[in-house]
Amino acid sequence: MSDRIIIFDTTLRDGEQSPGATMNHKEKIRLARQLENLGVDVIEAGFPAASQGDFEAVKAIAGTVKNCQVAGLCRAMPADIDRVWEAIKDAAHPRIHTFLATSPLHMEHKLGKTPEQVFEMAVEGVKHARKYTDNVEFSAEDASRSDREFLARVVEAVIDAGATTVNIPDTVGYAVPEEFADLIRYLIETVPNSDKAVFSVHCHNDLGLALANTLAAIRAGARQAEVTLSGIGERAGNAALEELVMALQTREPYFGLSTNVKSEQLFPSCRLLSMIIGQAIPPYKAIIGTNAFAHESGIHQHGMLKDRRTYEIMTPESIGREKTELVLGKHSGRHALKSKLDELGFSLDDEAMVQVFEAVKELADKKERVYDEDIEAVVLERVYRIPDKYRLTNLSVLAGTIPPSAAVVMDVDGEERREATFGVGPVDAAFNAIDKVTGRSPELLSYTVNAITGGTDAQGEVTVRIQEQGCAAVGRGADPDIIVATVKAYLNAMNRLAKKEEDKECAVR
Repeated sequence: MSDRIIIFDTTLRDGEQSPGATMNHKEKIRLARQLENLGVDVIEAGFPAASQGDFEAVKAIAGTVKNCQVAGLCRAMPADIDRVWEAIKDAAHPRIHTFLATSPLHMEHKLGKTPEQVFEMAVEGVKHARKYTDNVEFSAEDASRSDREFLARVVEAVIDAGATTVNIPDTVGYAVPEEFADLIRYLIETVPNSDKAVFSVHCHNDLGLALANTLAAIRAGARQAEVTLSGIGERAGNAALEELVMALQTREPYFGLSTNVKSEQLFPSCRLLSMIIGQAIPPYKAIIGTNAFAHESGIHQHGMLKDRRTYEIMTPESIGREKTELVLGKHSGRHALKSKLDELGFSLDDEAMVQVFEAVKELADKKERVYDEDIEAVVLERVYRIPDKYRLTNLSVLAGTIPPSAAVVMDVDGEERREATFGVGPVDAAFNAIDKVTGRSPELLSYTVNAITGGTDAQGEVTVRIQEQGCAAVGRGADPDIIVATVKAYLNAMNRLAKKEEDKECAVR
C-alpha cells in the first residue's frame, strides 16, 4: 500500500456548488492554475453536463493545466459520460469521474430503481467511460448509508469493469470516524479485487466530522482524499484541503504518510479563493484564519517568546504566512509588550515601561485590537513628551442640534482650574474653554485628523499647529475619541509653546 495520499481537489466543482461561491470562466482558470501551483494531484474542474458554461470552463481548464490530472464529473449515463470526455479529452492527464447512488433511500426515492438496476447501470457506466480512457473513477453516492454487502458487490463489479479509483463518499456527513474507518476497512478486506484500485473518500461536514472521517479512512487504507480549499461546498462544506495536508504533515510520525502539496502555497491559495468568491476567511478557521497564529494571552505570549513550540505545533511560514503575531490586548503581559517595543525600536527604562504598559492596557479596554501604530502613539505621547504645564483632568463636550459646548477640568502648574463655554462646533468650544483656563489665545494655523489604523474603533491621531506672538508650535494627540485626541494635541502644542518661552526661544508672555 502506498505511503502517499492523492489529493483530489473539488473546489471548482463541489465547492462552487456552495451558495454564494459561483465563479466566472476567468476566475475558474485562475484558481485552477493556483491549484496546479499548490501541487494537488487531481483537479475536478466541474460537471460538464450541467450547463454550457460549465462545459466550456472544464474544457478551458483541461487545456490550461499540464502538471496534474483534470477530472470531469458525470452521472453513470452515456450522454453525461460523452459530454465529460468532450470537455477533458485535450487534457494532459484526463480523468472521467462517474457516480451513481447506492443507498436504499436514494435508489428508491431519487432514482426510482431497484438495486439490480443500479448495479447494472454502475457497471455499464464504467465500461462506457473506459472506451475513452483507462483513468476512470467511480463514486457510490451516499455510500455511508448503503447496505455493506450490496456496496461491496458494486465496488467489485466496477473494478472488474475498469474503474481504477473507487470513491466511498459520506455524501451527507452522516458517518462518525470509527464507523467510517470500519466501512473502508471492510471493503478493502472483503472485495476480492480491491488491490486493483485506489480507494478514495469524499466527506461532508454536516456533523463537523469531515476531516476526522477522512483521516480515519486514510488510516484504514484509503489513499485518495477528495477535499476543497477552506472546506467550501454544499451545505456545511467538505473536508478542508489545508487541514488535511497539515494534519498529515504535522503528525507525520503518527500517520507515516505524505502528499505532493506545497504547504507554503496553502494560505495564498485560500486567500485567492476568498477574494474570488467574496467570502472572508473566518478568523478562527484552522490553519488559515487570522487568529490561527495570533496570541494575546500573557501566559501564551511569554511561552512563545521563550520557545514558539510551546503554543504552536506548526509554523506560519510552513503554510505561506509571514509570521506569528503577538496581539497586544487586555490579556497581554509585559513580556509581549517589551518584545514589541524592541521590535519597534524603542528602548525604555522600567519607569517608562510601566507608563506605556498601563496606557496600552487602558487602550485595549476600549479597542478590540492594539496595533503597532497605536503603541508608537502611546510611547510618543507618554514617554517622549515635554513636561506638562497644562494637563487635562476631565473633558465634557456636547454637540448636535443644540449649541455646542465644552467643559474642562485642568491642572495648571499644580492648580486645578475649571471652565465651560460655547463654540461654533465641539472643537471650537473645547479650544475656547482651554483658552479661558490657560489665559492664552493662540491662533490655530492647521488642524488635521488621521486614523492610526483601520476599523471603526481605530485611534484618531490629531496634529495641530498654533502660533502666539510670532512663536509657533506643533502638537500631537491620539485617542479613540477624536475630540479627546484634539484636546490632547492642542494642549501638547501649548505645552511646547510654554517650554519655548521657558528656554527663551520665544518671547515670554
